[in-house]
Amino acid sequence: MNITEKSFTEEIYAKNIREENISKILVDTLIEKGLKISSAESCTGGLVSKKITDISGSSAVFDCGVCSYSNGIKEKLLGVEKNVLDTLGAVSEETAVQMARGIKAVSGSDIAVSTTGIAGPSGGTEEKPVGLVYIGVACRNGSCFAVRALLNESGNNDRSRIRELAADCALYLAYKEITE
Repeated sequence: MNITEKSFTEEIYAKNIREENISKILVDTLIEKGLKISSAESCTGGLVSKKITDISGSSAVFDCGVCSYSNGIKEKLLGVEKNVLDTLGAVSEETAVQMARGIKAVSGSDIAVSTTGIAGPSGGTEEKPVGLVYIGVACRNGSCFAVRALLNESGNNDRSRIRELAADCALYLAYKEITE
């Protein structure tokens, strides 16, 4: 599945969800359903965890968050396979999937999300441009998937904006997973 900055914005507005309240909606839904969530973050640097824990009552649903910026931590703590990192790189669908599975296993949470990408403004290539983020979701039923998000459609390589969008996308994907 692919997401763009525009398609994400259109979808959340169509569902009457604004970026600034997706955290509250997710936390309230997790509380209502008695579920726990965890996160493994690279390019968002803890922003997913922050957005969740900004919400009062989040301690009832948030197990843990790991900021795994280095490949070594992705491998040692989250169980991302070395050959995946060596061949596909840290910014890949498979890495996002393995990060989400890994943090779910470590925490014992019901659902887990991961983010890995290129927040910019530098570091992008033609193959992996600035704004490319993979978001992994490890689901309650044991399945796991990743979404490829291109979050700089506007040509704006603003690091903060890309990280905010990536974190909001991760929260929204978790919300969709527990409500659909």
